[in-house]
Amino acid sequence: MIKLNPKLSQKLSYTLLCITVGLAIVPILMIVFVIVKNGLSAISWEFLTSMPKNGMREGGILPAILGTFSIVLCSIIVTLPIGVCAAIYLNEYAKNNLLTRIIKLAIVNLAGVPSVVYGLFGLGIFVMFFRLGVSIIAGALTLSIMELPVIITTVRGALSSVPHSFREASLSLGVSRWQTIRHIVLPNAIPGILTGTILSIARISGETAPILFTAAAFYVPHLPHSIFDQVMSLPYHLYIISTQIPNMPKNLIYGTALVLLMMVLTMSCVAIIARIYFRKRRKW
Repeated sequence: MIKLNPKLSQKLSYTLLCITVGLAIVPILMIVFVIVKNGLSAISWEFLTSMPKNGMREGGILPAILGTFSIVLCSIIVTLPIGVCAAIYLNEYAKNNLLTRIIKLAIVNLAGVPSVVYGLFGLGIFVMFFRLGVSIIAGALTLSIMELPVIITTVRGALSSVPHSFREASLSLGVSRWQTIRHIVLPNAIPGILTGTILSIARISGETAPILFTAAAFYVPHLPHSIFDQVMSLPYHLYIISTQIPNMPKNLIYGTALVLLMMVLTMSCVAIIARIYFRKRRKW
């Protein structure tokens, strides 16, 4: 058996890692370059703040932007409290028994369910059974169910990263378990919770299949007035103008894709900055 020099082995491993990272990054940079190159000419104040015109071949994408923001905002308002509470219970209170293991396994499996399945579920439950119709609230609830396993898993990971000695020191002083969680565990887990939450928001911002059945419209000539209105959304609007409308200017297609890409990248950057900020404030 051939034994490699430890330094040579480390250099080979580092080189292979750099090559692998490069192979993953280069296609992403090429995609971003093509979108920016072809879509930058379409970006203007009118494009971002006006209504579509002439069969969506002219004008702007304001309804799609506001529709996406409204759906995502309603979704995170529903998901975050439920996800954080569920994660706290599973990580801090629940005993390690058969029922708990089944619940944890179900959460992991639900995170891998295709988004179109969630869309059909939302259509059957929220749109038809609860008679919410194709609306913002139906789409938001559908995205909430899809997002919930990711939030729970992320928050559980953040809570688990807090040293157990912090809990022991607090409990030894006579502090209750809930006060320990509220004043010791949660503040130290905020970086992970925020990062996971914002990244999950970025993920659902680009989802098309769930809102296709529950919230999105081909074209709406006005802005939404309530959570029971049907809306346009950027992912579905991008699909429509790319495949369903003939003679669509390519710069408008790429411009819409660029706006959606910038929204997702902005949320990712916010997650990184928030994580760095709160990590610096930690005292361990």
